Amino acid sequence: MAFTAADVKTLREMTTVGMMDCKKALTAADGDMDKAVEWLREKGLAAAAKKSGRIAAEGMVAAIVENGVGAIVEVNSETDFAAKSDKFTEFVDAVAKIVIRENPADLDALMACQYEDGKSVAEIIPEKVLVIGENIKVRRFARYADGVTVPYVHMLGRIGVLVNMSVEGIAPEAVAELGKDLCMQAAAMNPGFCDKADVDQSTLDKEKEIQLAMAMNENATAAKPKPQNIIEKMVMGRIGKYYEENCLMQMEFVKEKGVSVEQHVASVAKALGGSIKVNSFVRFEKGEGITKKVDDFAAEVAAAAGLA
Repeated sequence: MAFTAADVKTLREMTTVGMMDCKKALTAADGDMDKAVEWLREKGLAAAAKKSGRIAAEGMVAAIVENGVGAIVEVNSETDFAAKSDKFTEFVDAVAKIVIRENPADLDALMACQYEDGKSVAEIIPEKVLVIGENIKVRRFARYADGVTVPYVHMLGRIGVLVNMSVEGIAPEAVAELGKDLCMQAAAMNPGFCDKADVDQSTLDKEKEIQLAMAMNENATAAKPKPQNIIEKMVMGRIGKYYEENCLMQMEFVKEKGVSVEQHVASVAKALGGSIKVNSFVRFEKGEGITKKVDDFAAEVAAAAGLA
């Protein structure tokens, strides 16, 4: 029985085994999908298939800079224990270096990049699953090639941050401390935007709508209601507060009370005799947005005993 490239792809998706091994399995099974799965299981290659459905919400974030290019990646595992193993951390670091070297356009392109021994990242993952014993998923990445990029990793990879700056008249190494401070601020405060100019109009309109409704409700119960023009000024003041709470550059600098990040950056630039512009940042926190499975052991026992 003949098989097609689509069959190889299907088998790979079913088992997470590398493409070449899937082709060998289909050849040995004469194109029979079920027999090919059995062949892979017999060879010990399809053990990963049993793990592929498990939720991988642990793992780590790596942020590195090499030759002026920065990369940040999140790779997930099922448990924190596995994420701390040398094999796992080596794999994450290798993937980050591939992002720097190959500049993949997206996750699919990253999966197709060569890892080692002629195998792609996608083909090596099932092997890593077998060694580590858990499902592994490369979830996301970002890369900066221009300007000055500074990396920061918090709590052994729980949070990773890259801050990218345009610097003129200043040596890149002179802004390393500033970059780390900005990374740490982003890690701790989790701003949604770099600068107030980055806030999209729909988000801003929604926030204005919320603040106006709040101000109108407060005014309706006030002993001395305010005129509409004063309410509108109140709303704009609250929008300013929104920027301070959600935009990195408008936040209060954590190391200097009463000074915004924007003001601190300007002060550092002046002291160093040049100009610094914070272009953007990327902050990844492992597992954020992933719904973790919560096992109800009592319910499982009750179900097994026929009591549920």
